[in-house]
Amino acid sequence: QVQLVESGGGLVQPGGSLRLSCAASRRIFSFDAMGWYRQAPGKLRELVAHITSSGNSNYGDTVKGRFTISRDNAKNTVDLQMNRLKPEDTAVYYCNARVVINVEGAISDYWGQGTQVTVSS
Repeated sequence: QVQLVESGGGLVQPGGSLRLSCAASRRIFSFDAMGWYRQAPGKLRELVAHITSSGNSNYGDTVKGRFTISRDNAKNTVDLQMNRLKPEDTAVYYCNARVVINVEGAISDYWGQGTQVTVSS
């Protein structure tokens, strides 16, 4: 079983920065991709950013240019640097690890428990 533990959430003023970190219980190079998703009250969970095992990254439209995802294979961590935060970034942020399990593209997803990010003055 895979465990993902998030840290770094909290309260920040608009325009501020936070850095989230996700620590995995096994070597992250074994995952095809890792990423961050978020879910605000009353809304669906949405992609924030993800990064593949080869280092290619992808971002949700609302965070492009403000957030940066990175991975450290030696530490088995994936971080999300969030800059110029807005009130609409307020949500629970979840770490995700994904494995493609067959040639048809079936996937297996693992999730952390989430960390709250609140952007408010």
